[in-house]
Amino acid sequence: MNQDPVFPDSRSDDKGELAPDVAKQLEKILGRAPATGGAPADAASSEAAGAPHCGLVAIVGKPNVGKSTLLNALVGQKVSITSRKAQTTRHRITGIRSEGVNQFVFVDTPGFQTRHGNALNKSLNKAVTGAVADVHVVLFVVEAGHFSLADAKVLSLLPADVPVLLIANKLDTVHRRAEIAPWLRDMQQRHPFAEFVPMSAKNAKDIQRLLEITAKYLPEQDWWYGADELTDKSEKFLASEIVREKLFRLTGDELPYTSTVVIDKYEEEPGKKVSRMVRIAATIVVERDGHKAMVIGDKGERIKRIGMEARQELEKLMDAKVFLELWVKVRSGWADDEARVRSFGYE
Repeated sequence: MNQDPVFPDSRSDDKGELAPDVAKQLEKILGRAPATGGAPADAASSEAAGAPHCGLVAIVGKPNVGKSTLLNALVGQKVSITSRKAQTTRHRITGIRSEGVNQFVFVDTPGFQTRHGNALNKSLNKAVTGAVADVHVVLFVVEAGHFSLADAKVLSLLPADVPVLLIANKLDTVHRRAEIAPWLRDMQQRHPFAEFVPMSAKNAKDIQRLLEITAKYLPEQDWWYGADELTDKSEKFLASEIVREKLFRLTGDELPYTSTVVIDKYEEEPGKKVSRMVRIAATIVVERDGHKAMVIGDKGERIKRIGMEARQELEKLMDAKVFLELWVKVRSGWADDEARVRSFGYE
């Protein structure tokens, strides 16, 4: 049976006990001490007159560990699609949060692929390694109480000279918090993490605490984006992502993750009764005729629902009237074709 790699950590003592700083964090988790980790709760407002801080924060982890959900919570609005299906995120998604003197530029990455070596997965892995090359701090996301070989693979890719925060996500699914203690002890030996942050991305207080902790690692420099900007991605890109999210959510595990969405037309014009009107035509690309039938559904009901739910969400996101046309095409083997992978917008 394969063993996960173990990394030495100078923060643990010779007896294998928790280092004092980790023990204090554990006490907070178990409710034995007030949860005051990181900067004070009013840090953003108290520093409002100070110098601006801005930095790149990479969010990394294995597929389907909750990275996109965490990014959306940190930004305060949806900028990355979420799905129960693994390997949903395909691109580096930049989300921006400006608060007080701090501007966080979050980069959500695809989950690192270890099972298949096709052109698509090579592109996804390139996005992961590229995202962590020049960041100021890394949020390494794992499920609280769990650590797999896939987690270890991602951890081994992280640069040694960048502080890494261990984000023990989905803490709300751990029924016995006392079981986290031996797990934290084990994690402490795997990597010299700068901080341990057990949390749930669904908990607003946990998100605020993570922002306060992360702010300590932002360098002093001018902001890169305007105070009201939330992402560097275009509305056209977000349209393709929203359609792809609805596609995966409404097909469940039936449809292979290699299916994708290409925007054929994106036109904006003044509306007669609304301020903006956007016309979008998109093609859902699948690899087999059976997948095409699955997406269309009985009498076209499934693709109609995909289009309806995507249009409704896009109208809220864009504050515009949206007309959305969807088509389905079969492109066998596209995920193995490097040229076609690039033509579909992957790096």
